[in-house]
Amino acid sequence: MIRTLIVDDESLARERIASLLKKENDIEIVGECSDGEEALKVIDTLKPDLVFLDIQMPMMSGVDVIKNLSDYLPEVIFVTAYDEYAVEAFEMNAVDYLLKPFDQERFSKTLARARQRILVNSTKEISEKLNNLILTFSQNKPEEKYLTKLVIKSSGKISFINVEAINYIEAEGNYLTLHTANSKNLYRDTITNIASKLNPEIFVRIHRSYIVKIENITEMQSHFNSEYIITLKDNTKIKSGRSYKAEVEKLLKH
Repeated sequence: MIRTLIVDDESLARERIASLLKKENDIEIVGECSDGEEALKVIDTLKPDLVFLDIQMPMMSGVDVIKNLSDYLPEVIFVTAYDEYAVEAFEMNAVDYLLKPFDQERFSKTLARARQRILVNSTKEISEKLNNLILTFSQNKPEEKYLTKLVIKSSGKISFINVEAINYIEAEGNYLTLHTANSKNLYRDTITNIASKLNPEIFVRIHRSYIVKIENITEMQSHFNSEYIITLKDNTKIKSGRSYKAEVEKLLKH
């Protein structure tokens, strides 16, 4: 069952979505919320698989709800009467964007897309347990204090990637892109969390959105406001963040 939460400040809008969802055999409506603050609490407590989330609500918008979520990140379908929010919705990795008023056909297509996303992520719990086992194993061995492998899920399959094969890590919304010499791998985690598990002798965080492998750096050029333009072996150029000045300047002492 897909555990689903409906968030909208208009009761008629909540009723409309609920009536459509009740026709679906694999949907369980776990709750309804009329504002963003309530939604944050309910998502944190109930941890639904899917959230229908109105963008325009008083006090806290649907976009603000997503930005203020803790570590748990459900799949989200944004719902609104204003199409100017579409780009921002997709930038936040939403499943889809329903523009009011929507019909049964449009709703069904969106729900089908959500089912597919949830199916692909159905191995999340398994992969997280595997990652925890790998991390625990690494921590229990004095010579392997840091993360050495990551579990990657793609199209319902689970594979492994050696951490030292990663050239740099890029934060993209609720996911990280792990760049290797020959591939890009999508990984669900926060950059702060993964940075704490990486060997600081091998990787350095240079920006709130980037971690790079030190030996992959070929050039550092001074920029404005204590920033640097860092060039990697594949000629990728990344600008460091001012708040990471100390970490970057340590590289000059290597």
